[in-house]
Amino acid sequence: MKVLVVGKGGREHALCWRLSQSQTVRGLYCASGNPGIDRLANPVALSPADIQGLLGFARDNSIDLTVVGPEEPLAAGIADEFNRHGLRIFGPTRAAAQLETSKSFAKNLMREAGVPTADFAVFDDFEAARRYLAAHRGPVVVKADGLALGKGVSVCPDPESAMRALADAMERRRFGEAGARVVIEQCLGGEELSFFALCDGENALALGMCQDHKAVFDGDRGPNTGGMGAYSPVPQFGAALEERILDEVVRPTLRAMKARGTEFRGVLFVGLMIDGEQIDVLEFNVRFGDPECQPLMMRFQGDLAEALLAAAEGRLERAAVNLSPSSAVAVVLASGGYPGDYRKGIPIAGLERIEGAEPSELKVKWALDGTRVKVFHAGTALRDGALVTDGGRVLGVTAMARTLGQALSAAYDGADLIQFEGKHMRRDIGRRALDYLARNS
Repeated sequence: MKVLVVGKGGREHALCWRLSQSQTVRGLYCASGNPGIDRLANPVALSPADIQGLLGFARDNSIDLTVVGPEEPLAAGIADEFNRHGLRIFGPTRAAAQLETSKSFAKNLMREAGVPTADFAVFDDFEAARRYLAAHRGPVVVKADGLALGKGVSVCPDPESAMRALADAMERRRFGEAGARVVIEQCLGGEELSFFALCDGENALALGMCQDHKAVFDGDRGPNTGGMGAYSPVPQFGAALEERILDEVVRPTLRAMKARGTEFRGVLFVGLMIDGEQIDVLEFNVRFGDPECQPLMMRFQGDLAEALLAAAEGRLERAAVNLSPSSAVAVVLASGGYPGDYRKGIPIAGLERIEGAEPSELKVKWALDGTRVKVFHAGTALRDGALVTDGGRVLGVTAMARTLGQALSAAYDGADLIQFEGKHMRRDIGRRALDYLARNS
């Protein structure tokens, strides 16, 4: 089949990398791509936001399946347009995408479906929200209702920080119209987990668990980012929890969405808080996470294109998903200043030491260990033939090995080989899992 991937970041690079290995794919395209993606897929000079342009390209080039990476085209209704013209697309409709684009929609649906989640209240009026906070003394989480690039969630341990978060969203409009409505919810304790499932409207297949690292600095300090690293699987949690999440979260959500006439097809990303035997949903996303997609695609075994097509066509009951038992880790290299202001156009050096044809000492070591290392481009560009930074999150150094410790060692070895001015990364990716493994060895 001929496949079009929509997007230009690390998530889309990982999807293109795995799709390029699918036996059923005979033509791979990406709009708009990046220097890493362009080595795998034919670049299409169309913005992911140009829905009519993408529709025309898919029709003119007989694209069999379009795979949407970022949330913005889904929120804008790209799946509705493709479905209207009889074109297969992997991703939910605009109405179904409300599971991510409106936190109040998602919370109300969870309440309706009996999906476990924190107590909450929704506010369109700043004064009403302020009075609610004044009467609520415990820690809370303040969330902008709409899309805020992963930065619209504030965990507030005291009333003062809650009021600042509320004013940022509703008065100062730090997140634009996304903060015109807010959800204020109970602050939960426990350990965060990301779970992914392929969905076809009725059926769901588990696609594995990851643990992400949102804060910019080690020890989960500093402002939230789009994600500074992730690993999969999560040794603290196993197959029994996966089945509970399918039974208690994913399948009830699919039933409730279908009952509303907005069946969900695509990948459902469930952000969870796990506290002992208690599981609670923090949020839904309606696309692959970034950087969670990178370790998931490293572990994925089989024909990804066929699995995504089965979801798009509503026939997952006859499909299967297999993941390697090995561990995979992604370490994000970010621009200095991210997630605030940062410079672009800074030269990047050292990538050839990981991906070049000449063997290096580390590459030989990785090969002997059976370790696989891949660098996914997130925010890069070519300027006069040279690779430069072009975003906040620049590269995702991703490694897969037999153990988590080996994968982490390889990922950090690779990350240290790459240099650009202001390069920043967290040095504690996977620390919770390593501590757990040490306690239980």
